[in-house]
Amino acid sequence: MHCLRMVITIVLMLISSQALAAKRVALVIGNSAYQHVPMLPNPDNDAGDMAAKLKALGFEVVVGRDLDLSGVRRTVRDFVGKLDGADLALFYYAGHGLQVNGENYIAPVDARLTSYIDLEFEAVPMNLVLSAMERETRVNLVFLDACRDNPLAVNLARSMGTRSSSIGRGLAKVGTGVGSLIAFATQPGNVALDGAGRNSPFTAALLRHLGKPGRDITRELTDVRRDVLEATDGKQVPWDSSSLTGEVVLNPATAPLAATAGSGGAAELAYWETIKEASDRDLFDAYLQQYPDGTFASLARAKIRIIERAAGGEAAAALQGAMKPQPQAGQPDELAALTPPPQAAATALQAVEPDRELVRSVQKELNRIGCRAGSEDGLWGLGSRRALEQFSKLTKVELAALEPTGDVLERLRAHKTRICPLVCTQSQQLKGGRCVDIKREAKLPEPSKARSTDEMPARKAPSNTITAPDDAKKKSYANCPASAQMAARETLARRSGRGRTSMSAIHTCGRTFACTRAARGQPWDCNWR
Repeated sequence: MHCLRMVITIVLMLISSQALAAKRVALVIGNSAYQHVPMLPNPDNDAGDMAAKLKALGFEVVVGRDLDLSGVRRTVRDFVGKLDGADLALFYYAGHGLQVNGENYIAPVDARLTSYIDLEFEAVPMNLVLSAMERETRVNLVFLDACRDNPLAVNLARSMGTRSSSIGRGLAKVGTGVGSLIAFATQPGNVALDGAGRNSPFTAALLRHLGKPGRDITRELTDVRRDVLEATDGKQVPWDSSSLTGEVVLNPATAPLAATAGSGGAAELAYWETIKEASDRDLFDAYLQQYPDGTFASLARAKIRIIERAAGGEAAAALQGAMKPQPQAGQPDELAALTPPPQAAATALQAVEPDRELVRSVQKELNRIGCRAGSEDGLWGLGSRRALEQFSKLTKVELAALEPTGDVLERLRAHKTRICPLVCTQSQQLKGGRCVDIKREAKLPEPSKARSTDEMPARKAPSNTITAPDDAKKKSYANCPASAQMAARETLARRSGRGRTSMSAIHTCGRTFACTRAARGQPWDCNWR
């Protein structure tokens, strides 16, 4: 037994040394002392603290603080030169950044950005760093604490005039290559807070959670998101985009095991190696009972949660089976065994069905702002999803999924006016912001031409053939455009609907169309009458 412990200890030491020997390179830039806009209080501290953290995790760190344009380019070039042969690359930036036409830029401390031309000569595209990392290294981590409210972007937008719409708020969402993860201080298009302490809320959370022993980076970012939400009262939501193909652990848990292998750690490690790929919850419950504070206790609890989620999916499948007809007498016992009892079906339904009160509240709010979700019955179906998708597109709010959540409900309640445009049926017309039925009055004969009862001819039997009046026969819409949108562009002058939310006109072909929009600045929706 003593020999076995010695062998396991040696193996763990070798694994630990290999993990530490993997080449890791990091680039850390923090810009605070801006020369032409107010200084930022935290990026210099953020960069210094993050560099120390990464050095403790075995990274070779290239650090740049308060860099001008030439300093940024020189530091990036130094970092790219060290990527050859690296197993893991990391890039952290704190300071001002901006997005123009969907591309993100680093703002050096000497940037002015008083015109669009200055963008090419005074800012550095972040893609310069990201593309070099993805070209040289298989695993890349990027942390951007650069989503602050940026006066440089305001200056640039003011100089561009009508073209200023190409300048977005905060940073733009970035597509990642295989093996990369990009984490933003807040969601794309939003701005992050500087915070009142030594570090920004995002960087403070990164310093707390990065490098926990044996913990995957995605789990660490979940803890970071929770801390930032709590620190900012829900105003800032960290966002990440990942294409990692496996777990990335910045601080492997194998090193401390080697030191404790002689005091029972070897038995725990052997037990864990036996069960870690299993899908039976009882094995992990037994591990936690034997080692409640063991090295792999957190991983065991995570494995149990994964097994529970998988069981929920199986319960949903069982629910579909429960709805099938029960086998009749004389059918094989195997078929009867495949049908779960009613109690199991009810449990499965409870596991997969969302909170009906929450769904009903979301449906009610969608209908209130004009996005037709249908009946407010608490059942989340295709119509409700389409209504939420329409709301997301019109408000340009990026949702993680088209599902009812508390966050979605709060976003809907924040809008006090109609969002989705009012669409009337063919038998209705838009009047005063409402759809009203089109009144068709019957024409009565003039009194002088009215006939007496004796003069009325005998009624003829009704015929299935309907004959149109002569003037209706002459009227044709064959020359009308295919869509009312095209007719509006041909008929209405530019800016003719300025300040209005509804208007109608007659095309030269003789057909009438009506156009509506939810609010000023929104696109028009035109339909034939």
